[in-house]
Parts: sequence; structure tokens; C-alpha cells
Amino acid sequence: MSRADHLFMQNCKDILETGYWDTDLPVRPRWEDGTPAHTIKKFGIVNRYLLSQEFPILTLRRTFWKSAVDELLWIWQKKSNNVSELHGNIWDAWADEDGSIGKAYGYQLGVLHQYPEGKFDQVDRVLYDLKHNPASRRILTSMYNFEDLHDMALYPCAYSMTFNVTGRTLNAVLNQRSQDMLTANNWNVVQYAVLVHMFAKASGLEVGELVHVIADAHIYDRHIPLVQKLLEQEPLPAPQFHIDPDVADFYSFNRDSFRLDQYQFHPFEEKIPVAI
Repeated sequence: MSRADHLFMQNCKDILETGYWDTDLPVRPRWEDGTPAHTIKKFGIVNRYLLSQEFPILTLRRTFWKSAVDELLWIWQKKSNNVSELHGNIWDAWADEDGSIGKAYGYQLGVLHQYPEGKFDQVDRVLYDLKHNPASRRILTSMYNFEDLHDMALYPCAYSMTFNVTGRTLNAVLNQRSQDMLTANNWNVVQYAVLVHMFAKASGLEVGELVHVIADAHIYDRHIPLVQKLLEQEPLPAPQFHIDPDVADFYSFNRDSFRLDQYQFHPFEEKIPVAI
């Protein structure tokens, strides 16, 4: 059984059985018909994925992991906030007439900051510290810049990464303020698992753990029947992840630098409504 499946099922069952409904509260998200999109949630879910043993991708249904990698590279490599530089349309609903999502996500990672060693953006500072200061307990990034929130089309959901080197092993903590379990949970897990592999490879390190901390893990009201259907599936074995051994530069990775062998998944044809 894929551990990603096990944790996803465990999280969803816990939410459905013991979660809190927000139906008595005013909520921001809406369905396409204008109806409030209410959720049942759990606070403070923590999942641990041992990347050296298994790539954490769902088999209960297909995760379009290449598209997830595209978005990851758009944010972390291109440091872009314009959908014209993204393959796919997942951000179109939040983009303005020029294609910008404002000072969000990739924009924040690309801002230069002054350090004693010189100017770095957040990504390059991580790369510098992993090579020159691996014992540091200050290797982290944050996209949640309060000064710029008013210029963001959407506040960052997965907003902070903390990297920690133990021996020759790179571990990381992903902090997420909000998580739509059905549409985004494994999408984000896959993205940040790939990111840890990228930073490890670029720094001559081995991958260790990815710890995913979710403040508000929720299932939307109209997603519950779909989640219940997934919970009836029998998990399949996890696939094998491969990263291009010839790429050592963080900025030289592309979507074809990664491969999953024997990725099996259950068919899931139901259309998933999206709350905006």
C-alpha cells in the first residue's frame, strides 16, 4: 500500500467522523452557482513522508503529477506570478487581464534581500545555505508577506518551507494554512516531495523526510460523496521515482527531469466541483 494513500484515507476518515462543520459561519468560497461552499474540517494535521523509501503519490485516483511539477517550477524556478508562463489553466480564475496573480507565490520568492554575504532571493539563499551552512537552523522560505497581501489575488495556501540537514540528509517541513483535501492535498504533497529531491540533488545531499503541517484540513460539502467513493478503493503499490542523474543545477531541472515507473491508479471519472 502506498503510504500517501494510507495517510490520505486516515485524514479523510478522521475529518468525516470527528470534524467540525462551518455551516453556521459566513464563508468566503462560493460554488459556481453562488452557493456558499461550506466545509467539514480538522485543525492541525501533521503527516510525515519518508522520501528515501517511497514517492508519496495517490493510487486511489490519478494525480496529474506532471502538471503539479509544472506549477512547482513556475513558482520556484521561474519565480513567476504571470499565468502566461505556466503550462495549464489552474490559475486563470485568479489572474487579471494581464495574466498576473499579483505579488503572490513566485513573486515573493524572487524578491532580493540583503544578507551579510550579499543579495539573494529566497530560493538562492536556500541553495547557498545548503552548500555553505548546512548546519544552519535558519534555512527557510516564506511567501506570506503581510505587506503585500493586498496585492495578491489569493493568499498563499502552502506558504512556508523549512529545510534541515542531518548528516548528509535533507529534511523539510511544509507549512500550509489551508488544504482542500480532495483537489489539492496530494497535488501539494507531490510538488514539495519533488522540490526536496531537487534541492537535495543540487546540494549533493540525500532526501529524507517531508513533514506536512496543515492548519485547516477540510472537505467541501459537495466533495463528500466523492471522497467516500475514494475511501472504498483498495490502495495500490507506490511507483518508483527517478530524477535525472545528469542534472545538478537547480535551475536546469524541467518537467522531463523526473519519471515515475509503474504508476498504477484507480480510474476516477467524476467531475470535481471547484470552490472559488
